[in-house]
Amino acid sequence: MATADPLQTCLTQESCALGVFVPAGLHAATAQRQHLDQLAQAGADLFEVGLPTEDAALDGPVIQAAYHRALHGGNALDHAVRAVEHAASLRPTVVMTYWEPVSRHGPACVARVFADAGADGLMIVDLPAHQAARWHETARATGLRTPRLIPRTTPDPLLPAAVAGASGWLYAPASTAPTGYRGPLDIPALVGFTQRLRTASPLPVVSGVGISTPALAARVAPLVDAVVIGTPVVRALATDPAQAPDLTAAFARALHPTTLTETRV
Repeated sequence: MATADPLQTCLTQESCALGVFVPAGLHAATAQRQHLDQLAQAGADLFEVGLPTEDAALDGPVIQAAYHRALHGGNALDHAVRAVEHAASLRPTVVMTYWEPVSRHGPACVARVFADAGADGLMIVDLPAHQAARWHETARATGLRTPRLIPRTTPDPLLPAAVAGASGWLYAPASTAPTGYRGPLDIPALVGFTQRLRTASPLPVVSGVGISTPALAARVAPLVDAVVIGTPVVRALATDPAQAPDLTAAFARALHPTTLTETRV
């Protein structure tokens, strides 16, 4: 009765997986599908598709600007559903968003439309604690996983409650800054944090935020099950989309140097 689980397979492979964040609706649907195809071919192992919101408080200016541009294009939920449909046909796909659009459209509606579109999960980065249990139950009823972003400042006594109900993965930000941070990373602090998360939960650990170069991705990779890159790719997609596949390939080579150097000409 067991069936293949692409997301679980992706996050439990021998080497660290590469996740690529793409904001839905940044480009017209045809162009967006082409970009997703190119990013998958360039080495993305999984996709995070961002459902835009006006107040992306945990994101830096690049992703906020991409969200605002996408919102000017009209029905953000519809654009995101279409992006997920295509992304999920290529790689395991998780939606990333904030509580505001989920609350506005209705948690049951949001869970249902993204589950029907083929999403493996939906991560609400600012999920209110008092809504967590209800959201987890709603998502579970549609078959969606509910990854959780866990702030590094979460003290040990509160970790059990923070990870309760999570599924799919735990997200450990590599930096405490907003997305788009380009400074150095405190690797020892991240080591300690990922160890704390693995003690608190058997779920895979995924990291992003501030992993701005392939070299930093290579340093973070041994600590986690997947590295997610966002701002570098979003910046390319917003200004010169032709650069995005090469940029993704550079990160993929940093995580899988032997495999990709042998297969790419």
